[in-house]
Amino acid sequence: MAAAGWSPVTPVELPLRDVHAPVAPPWWPPAPGWWIVGAGLLVVVVALAWWSLRRRHRRRAAERLFDEAVSSAPTLPARVAAMSELLRRAARRVDADAATRAGDDWLQLLDRGMPNAVFTDGPGALLRDGAFRADVDAEAVEALRMVARARFLEWMERRG
Repeated sequence: MAAAGWSPVTPVELPLRDVHAPVAPPWWPPAPGWWIVGAGLLVVVVALAWWSLRRRHRRRAAERLFDEAVSSAPTLPARVAAMSELLRRAARRVDADAATRAGDDWLQLLDRGMPNAVFTDGPGALLRDGAFRADVDAEAVEALRMVARARFLEWMERRG
């Protein structure tokens, strides 16, 4: 039985209005997610700047070490010996057995990974016996210094 005054076939008239889009959220202040993204980017930028400054500082320290050690040697053969010692120190970062190598084996280690064999066949061959000679050509020592410095800095930049 149906209740009085109610009929299932009569539609109920509802007052409908047009649909309006809600107001867009303001652009400031940003949502919490954007604050997190901004903080993350700031951390990355600071970390990259710190890493770059640290790397530059380490390179300058290695340059200073090489230049001071070579220039403080009193004679040209002593300069060759100083370069050889510095290269042996740096070579330990590449090969743990670098201190035991001698002669051509040592020069081949120095040439490893280089496009040209500057230590075996070039100005770096002076490392073989230049420290033991009574007199050494100054131009040959300077050419050796250029290639030895480049190799030293390359190896010192590697992680130990």
